[in-house]
Amino acid sequence: MPVISSFFGIYVRMYFADHAPPHIHVEYQGHEALVAIADGSLMDGELPRRALALVRQWCLDHRQSLEQNWARAQALQPLTRIPGADHD
Repeated sequence: MPVISSFFGIYVRMYFADHAPPHIHVEYQGHEALVAIADGSLMDGELPRRALALVRQWCLDHRQSLEQNWARAQALQPLTRIPGADHD
């Protein structure tokens, strides 16, 4: 599963042909979570409050790119890298 972004020690991944609704997999300091692309809400797992806030804002800022990557992942096409919150 490719890393599509990383920032402040947070790794964002997307699975190919994953289940709906569109989401990302986030890892940070031993924590793992599923986060909705649409609004950055926590779907499953846990993240520290500050990390979740960063991921949520990053999702909102990059929603279009995330949705395009989701469509690529569903079609089993290569994913594009998205700039991290520390590079915006």
